[in-house]
Amino acid sequence: MRTLDFYFDYISPYAYFSWLKVGALCQKYDVELQAHPVVFGKLLDHWGQLGPAEVRPKKAALYRYCDRYARLHGFDFNPPARHPYNPLPALRLSLPEVCGTGHQHRLISAIFEAGWSRGADLSCRDTLAGILQEQGLDSEYLLTTIDSDAVKQALKYSTEQAIRRDVFGVPTFIIDDQLFWGNDQLEHIELYLQGNDPLDADWVDELLVRDRGIDRKSFLARQAPD
Repeated sequence: MRTLDFYFDYISPYAYFSWLKVGALCQKYDVELQAHPVVFGKLLDHWGQLGPAEVRPKKAALYRYCDRYARLHGFDFNPPARHPYNPLPALRLSLPEVCGTGHQHRLISAIFEAGWSRGADLSCRDTLAGILQEQGLDSEYLLTTIDSDAVKQALKYSTEQAIRRDVFGVPTFIIDDQLFWGNDQLEHIELYLQGNDPLDADWVDELLVRDRGIDRKSFLARQAPD
């Protein structure tokens, strides 16, 4: 069975939107969906970016897009009580080593829905405890487990592995070493799964070796050796 790796952070509404659809897409094409929680902030740090919620007009545009998208697709958009926020507890709970592979996808769905459709504060442990209890999971045990060094290291490793695979944002999908980024890529993923991908990979490789015409000073500063 082919595998589609889904890299996500609860801090991203686009990751929520794509999660609502990617499971059915994988079922349709008999593809195993593997979900990987990663720390979006660490991806941003590594590649030298700001998150959408860290740029005031971009956050406003993001929320307008999200409200339109949700209304067009028939679900509620009510973002987390605070955004951005600390997603680490929720991400650690979603590791298969913590929640178990049998519960992982269901828990991911519940956390996403609480955060982005019910306005829950996903940085609050009491909120997370309530979500776990709704799913019939042992909240006290799991919330204690995520404080262990082993679990913290597991999330760190998941993020580092994503960076090694050139993951720079969320949501990211990788299938057959083909990387797709963003909620708007689901149509392209389906074309790929059908064997109808129109991409000319050789042409894109030629484009990527073209010279840079100009660089910003901040970019050059990042490229300078320490």
